[in-house]
Amino acid sequence: MPGLFDPITLGAIHAPSRILMAPLTRARGTRDHLPTALMIDYYVQRAGAGLIISEAIGISRQGLGWPYATGLWSDAQVAGWRRITDAVHAAGGRIVAQLWHMGRVVHPDFLDGAPPVSASATTAPDFAHTYAGKQPYAEARPLAIDEIAGIVADYAAAARDAIAAGFDGVQLHAANGYLIDQFLRDSSNRRDDAYGGSVENRIRLLLQVTEAVGGAIGMDRTAVRLSPDGAVQGVVDSDPHHLFPVVAEALGRLGIAFLELREPGGGIAPRPAQSDVPVTPLVRARYAGPLVLNNGYDGARAAAALSSGAADAISFGRPFIANPDLPQRLAADLPLDTPDPSTFYVPGPRGYTDYPVAA
Repeated sequence: MPGLFDPITLGAIHAPSRILMAPLTRARGTRDHLPTALMIDYYVQRAGAGLIISEAIGISRQGLGWPYATGLWSDAQVAGWRRITDAVHAAGGRIVAQLWHMGRVVHPDFLDGAPPVSASATTAPDFAHTYAGKQPYAEARPLAIDEIAGIVADYAAAARDAIAAGFDGVQLHAANGYLIDQFLRDSSNRRDDAYGGSVENRIRLLLQVTEAVGGAIGMDRTAVRLSPDGAVQGVVDSDPHHLFPVVAEALGRLGIAFLELREPGGGIAPRPAQSDVPVTPLVRARYAGPLVLNNGYDGARAAAALSSGAADAISFGRPFIANPDLPQRLAADLPLDTPDPSTFYVPGPRGYTDYPVAA
């Protein structure tokens, strides 16, 4: 079986190792959602990953509700990201853009007071991060049938912009309680039309977006991220063991570049009770393409997942925050530094580009 340092082909991307950098929101863009020069340093420092999956990038103003996050809907954003991707490539790296529509977790403050959109009229739990601080979420407005084609078109346009910005491909963020996930799972999708009710209807938006993006940039440059286990941001499904294998099989038929699963185990997706049956093995059985697993892996667990055949690659999130040279540390079995959560989303280089490499 392959090891962490063996190469892997992910669609059109040839990665020199199976150590991927997971998408990580870091909020170092501008208030106008433009990339910054500081972000160049951050990504170049981590270009030793087999593949970088970028921070989540908004596909439209309607879909972006995180302070200082970036977008991909304007020429200025494309130009800003082009400086980052050119620098990553010059450092020998590969990078794909994660495309994001947050759905009901966009606060009205980002929408000039308008309500967010979602599958149904539901409200996310807890509080939204806004420029005015944390605020309660607002009830979402259900998307009308005739609006959905526009959402699909926004994803395809953002994918084309990602390629124009020099990315090697894109990943559709269909996880963590954001818009596509809100359509997938029945706690947030209460529709009774072609996009609600049955599993076949609830996966329709994801498949339409995937087909549109694949048609725009090539299916071999199109990946998808899912979070099948447990509730995330109030989004959960009553029967994930049926839903997600169906999703995975359908994505496999489309020929996507790879599928990434965020497993439970901390952060945004707490681990369910030990008695719960994990969904990942069921997805593995129904999906024949490259499968990437994420969340809480260290070097030993990652190597075991590859050797057992549970995964084809592993994406590391927080370890890459504090260890820009993570692949080299894993190769030499060196200790890993621990990231400081208080600096995850604050402006400036502290906790962003000032973590040291191993001596």
